[in-house]
Amino acid sequence: MADIEIDGQSLTIEAAISIANGSNTAILSNSARRRMEESRKGVEKIIQSGEIVYGINTGFGAMSSVRISEDDLEQLQTNLIKSHACGVGDLMDPQHVLLMMVFRANSLAKGVSGIRPEIIDLLLNMVNNGIAPIIPRIGSLGASGDLAPLSHMSLAIIGEGNSMVRKGSEWVTLPSLEALHNVGLEPTPLAAKEGLSLINGTSQMCTYLALTIMNLEKLVFAADASAATSLEGIKGSHSPFDKRIHDNRPQIGQSISAARISAFLKDSEIKISHTNCDRVQDAYCFRCVPQVHGPVIDLLTETRRMLNIEINSATDNPLVFANEGEIDVISGGNFHGQNLALASDSIAIACHELASISERRINQLLDPQWSGQIPFLAKNEGLESGYMIIQYVAAACIAELHLLANSVTTSNIPVSMGKEDHVSMGATGAFRSLQSTALLSQVLANEFICATEALDRIPHSPGKGVAEIVQWVREYVNQYDGDKVMSEECTFLSNKLLEGGLQELFG
Repeated sequence: MADIEIDGQSLTIEAAISIANGSNTAILSNSARRRMEESRKGVEKIIQSGEIVYGINTGFGAMSSVRISEDDLEQLQTNLIKSHACGVGDLMDPQHVLLMMVFRANSLAKGVSGIRPEIIDLLLNMVNNGIAPIIPRIGSLGASGDLAPLSHMSLAIIGEGNSMVRKGSEWVTLPSLEALHNVGLEPTPLAAKEGLSLINGTSQMCTYLALTIMNLEKLVFAADASAATSLEGIKGSHSPFDKRIHDNRPQIGQSISAARISAFLKDSEIKISHTNCDRVQDAYCFRCVPQVHGPVIDLLTETRRMLNIEINSATDNPLVFANEGEIDVISGGNFHGQNLALASDSIAIACHELASISERRINQLLDPQWSGQIPFLAKNEGLESGYMIIQYVAAACIAELHLLANSVTTSNIPVSMGKEDHVSMGATGAFRSLQSTALLSQVLANEFICATEALDRIPHSPGKGVAEIVQWVREYVNQYDGDKVMSEECTFLSNKLLEGGLQELFG
């Protein structure tokens, strides 16, 4: 376990996740502490001057023109947190909450939010001790930040609400005040501007999109692997993966997908065994794999680039800039999650497309016209159904993915008496995309099961990479020996894909 410095500038997705899952701890860097202290001095200078500045001594949203007296500024922040903590629905996974807290702390560590460093110290100490405030998932519109979820998070900072506390592999629910006291921490009353700084950001959106990216990076690799395995299962042509084809349409993701599949197929005896077969071209679900998988790789690359910037950005409003005694408080819109929302819409579509083309490959593996084997890979035709329903389940997952692929970004609903008249719905979109990756993993798992079974019945050896994949699948799924209940094996393999087991196999 190592200390990772939170400085508002250099946090990576992987480092944040390692902090959230307890593999590493987080500390506020000295440079971030100095910047925060300067920004905080600016807020205090404004309060002392009596100048009216939004977010410091005014109401919020549509009530931004209402001046608040200096005596009520602390109560204003407490009221803000309590009034906005009205989320509903299923509770966020506590580990997702901890990741959200890391992202929020890092954003505030930029040092332009006017919040005291001790608030971030408390937030990070909560993460390090596995204290995750209980947060209903639904409530953010993805603009003005993730107000409701982050308000529930902030309740624990002031010693209110309940939290889930990590105890080994279990989570125990306690009053937040008790959870803090158990590890020697004290709640902290919020001073002027601090409540707004805590809740006016994109941290819930970032959390779900980060987890989505991590899942989909594993799954697009798995999709290339499953395509190669299925190709060998139907004794398909290797020609569509020839480097010369892709060099003449040099899309980066397409070339990566084709190269990966070619590597899996290297030294295939199956290819040699059907050199003189009469099949001219395979169906698109095989022949066009790089052209379908490749854009997903490109999308992931761009989304990761954008998200790495986002988690190291100040996303609240207004921002407080302090420079050699000069203070500027500037209102803007960095809390707007349109970038995250649009990316989430695209990823949901990408998950649908990867699953859709995978299901078509399953269909061919089960169809004797393409596989040359007994229908549905049964052993006793008619008496047994074989893997017939595995395809049905994949199709059912795709129906769910089709629903989830609908845009949430286009669901704008103006709020706050029209002051906040365009929102992104990015929190809904990012969570939806995370759900999509889970469904995609199940479709790919079903394809691996069918492809592995088909290869077990071919007397020639597949490519060396495919052979390793088959051996890996067989660690979790037994060879077909008559009809049986398959739910547990299908689900288990899906989970292994999401855990990255296949990537680990190939380093």
